[in-house]
Amino acid sequence: MFKTWRSNPRLLLDDCLLISIMAVLAACGLIYEYLLSHYSARVLGSMETVIYAMIGIMIVAMGLGAFAAKKIADPYLGFAWLEVSVALLGCSATVVLASLIGFTQYLPQVIADTFSIPQDMLPLGGVYASLVKLSLFMPYVFGFVLGFLIGMEIPLIARIREDVYGKHLSNNVGTIYGADYIGAGVGAAIWVLLMLRIEINQAAALTASLNLIAGVIFFVRFRRQIKAKLWLVVSHIGLAMMVYLVFVFGGQWSNQMQDLLYLDKVVHQQQTRFQNLVFTRRDMSGNLPSVYSFYINGRLQFSSADEHIYHQMLVHPAMAASARHDKVLIIGGGDGLALREVLKWPVEDVTLVDLDDELVALFRQPETRLAEPLTEVVRTLTQDSFNDQRVNVINNDAFVELDTFLGQGQLFDTIIVDLPDPSHPDLNKLYSKYFYARLSQLLYGDGAMVVQSTSPYHAKQAFISIGKTIQAAGFAHVEQYQQNVPSFGQWGWSIATKMGATPSERVAQRDPFLPVQLDWLNREVFFAALVFPAQFYQGSENVKVNELGTHTLYQYHHQAWQAELGLSQ
Repeated sequence: MFKTWRSNPRLLLDDCLLISIMAVLAACGLIYEYLLSHYSARVLGSMETVIYAMIGIMIVAMGLGAFAAKKIADPYLGFAWLEVSVALLGCSATVVLASLIGFTQYLPQVIADTFSIPQDMLPLGGVYASLVKLSLFMPYVFGFVLGFLIGMEIPLIARIREDVYGKHLSNNVGTIYGADYIGAGVGAAIWVLLMLRIEINQAAALTASLNLIAGVIFFVRFRRQIKAKLWLVVSHIGLAMMVYLVFVFGGQWSNQMQDLLYLDKVVHQQQTRFQNLVFTRRDMSGNLPSVYSFYINGRLQFSSADEHIYHQMLVHPAMAASARHDKVLIIGGGDGLALREVLKWPVEDVTLVDLDDELVALFRQPETRLAEPLTEVVRTLTQDSFNDQRVNVINNDAFVELDTFLGQGQLFDTIIVDLPDPSHPDLNKLYSKYFYARLSQLLYGDGAMVVQSTSPYHAKQAFISIGKTIQAAGFAHVEQYQQNVPSFGQWGWSIATKMGATPSERVAQRDPFLPVQLDWLNREVFFAALVFPAQFYQGSENVKVNELGTHTLYQYHHQAWQAELGLSQ
């Protein structure tokens, strides 16, 4: 005989409890999905591919888990153990993955040290190569298993709810899915507002604690319907202890494991709302200074040993090709190093637009975020460029901020685009014909623009596409040049003018070439950099312009680096 909450008011309390538990679990499930995708992308490098693949795998696994739930004979016992399993896996995933990936990366060095193998003969192939591929595949395994378990929650809650009422509920699915969707929305808000701001293992532990609390409440309320209570009690106590340990020590352990992913010692790590920032240090022999490198999402941004080559080649040719230097616009360059080079010219006003305010703050006020001696290293590198009175920093998406500049009728003598490589679809729009056309509107007719253009050696089609896209945006003259930056390898830039002489003709006419003497760039080095190998541009007519929304450049860049890493089919 079925029951109603009117005949038994306690049913209403039970129903509210089950629906609330479902909403909490939906929030946890979405956070786990984002968390695992975010962490996997951080350690595997190809952020956009990993995130999309992980979310897809977890969604498919959730569907399979929903089908599998019907095989569980006892929904009460099954759900109780399910919550223990989800919390256990969700809490431990980042720690276990960090350990697996870190260990496989460090294994060749351990073998070499144990058997006195020379560094140039490290065991990098065979079984080890298979282990590396397996470790890099494990995040997807964790994602599949976690998604499979999460997918079982809704069918089991639905069965329990029908059992509580003693009848088949016509609105059961709608009610459960309503709670699931609302809970998922709350989970997304928690992820954006809280979880992105804290250490990722703490985020995992907090999410697992919600799972644990929901599981304990369910266990206490329905303990009469649940068998094998002792083992569940022991499991919940053990899980609570593990959640605490991960919250307190998980970050430290993961950082130690992540250190193994870098060639040098990690001396600072910081997660902003947008990206993961890492400083490493390499101690040199003799009296040579230590070398510091800066990474964003695992990608090298600069090394203190040779960043001057990159930034001198980026900034000074464009400044030399501009008729005046009163107003300069820098797109990106949140580390302040391009800004440092611009300030060597007699500029009156420099506007720098970078999305990440925490990145800019790290280089503007290093003493508030970094320990010594790293603080002093950053000060030396930036030469306090952000605190120059001529500098105005805007923390916003450059794609959006250009509308403000255009609406104000602003014009600039030189525009320097110092953005990360187009390794993410969101960055692709900042390399599009539409974006460059708007930059052209902001540039004086006798000004010049320069764009960092990735590697002409490792990503040739992407490099050529950037040059063609700039020209298609309305620039009369586009020239590309290259230079070897030891930390990056062969690197390239594109310099453009709207009318009159070409950039190189303007530079040839300038006397002196630069207002100050530099330790790397001079007139001869620049003109040599304009020379490319024979037949470099052969077939360039087949390289496409990067139109907004096409992701053409992103695909060129992604395919090139996949091939470089031996991951292409």
